[in-house]
Amino acid sequence: MKPHLQIKLRYFASIREALGTSSEAYASQARSLGELRSELMARSSAYAEALAPGKAVRMALNQAMSEASATLSEGDEVAFFPPVTGG
Repeated sequence: MKPHLQIKLRYFASIREALGTSSEAYASQARSLGELRSELMARSSAYAEALAPGKAVRMALNQAMSEASATLSEGDEVAFFPPVTGG
């Protein structure tokens, strides 16, 4: 069994509204952003819907836009948010 990483999760805009929280401390067994997203989707239907694979969700690791393959480390901050649209 993999050790848990303590990370901080932040949620923005419609994702924050869907989950009812803007941030949380989280113990994860994921090693990448993609694994973390899948792990979170398994938590509840609200997470599954907000972070669904078909939804456009951007991810940032320590305040830098990152791909699903980005590696997680102890103490990282991960943010999830919908793409920003301009008008």
